[in-house]
Amino acid sequence: MLSTRSDEALFEAVCRGDLRAFDELYARHAKALFTFVRRMIHDAHESEDVLNECFLTLVRQRESSERASNVRAWLFVVARNLCLNRLRAQKRGARSVAEITAIEAIDGGGKEPDPSALLEAKSDAEQLRRAVARLPEPMATLYALRARGMAYDEIALVLEVPVGTVKSRMHELVRRLREEMSR
Repeated sequence: MLSTRSDEALFEAVCRGDLRAFDELYARHAKALFTFVRRMIHDAHESEDVLNECFLTLVRQRESSERASNVRAWLFVVARNLCLNRLRAQKRGARSVAEITAIEAIDGGGKEPDPSALLEAKSDAEQLRRAVARLPEPMATLYALRARGMAYDEIALVLEVPVGTVKSRMHELVRRLREEMSR
């Protein structure tokens, strides 16, 4: 069972050598980080390696004088940088494709889902997936972070830009996706 301690409190516990705190941070963030990494590098084995390296960096960080003020955002910064380094090393270039992984069934008041509504939802999801795939890397990364539920201030930390820049890029992202999907 996960505790109610904040990520920052857990990080402080990790700094003191508390392995349970490490396990809890891992349990809280591994799935979201893996999904984010997988969208950037498209290879499950490499994504797993990056995820492990990200959490190893967390352990190494505990011995540094620096402390993460927002552990979640810091983990995403580390993951992003590790991905970009791998992509550069492999000369594949940095690219990110956000994908729709599941479509929620439309509930017809507890009845069987309406097949035409499901078909329309799948069509919309596929159209969105294609639109996102056509985005340039910086916008696709922004989409992937927002799709993971990150707030603008967290995205700003990950991308190392001001919050205002994130807001203007989000505005442009939404405009481009609407344009792409209206075609």
